[in-house]
Amino acid sequence: MLFDIRTIVGGLLACYGVILIVVGLAYSTDFQRAKTGGIDVNLWAGVGMTVVGILFFAWVRLRPVVELTAVDDDDE
Repeated sequence: MLFDIRTIVGGLLACYGVILIVVGLAYSTDFQRAKTGGIDVNLWAGVGMTVVGILFFAWVRLRPVVELTAVDDDDE
């Protein structure tokens, strides 16, 4: 399989997104929500990052990299 940076970026975004979702669900306190205006920033940032990571995987799946082949010059 060819090296594709989209796979690495998508994997990192999805991984960090899942970590933020877990942190947002497990360690959310009223004090932390008060600092952000009542929004659980970790949870929503995690959801956003996970969705973007999944979109990167879909992009790789729908538009794969075309492998270049060498052209023979013997035909001339």
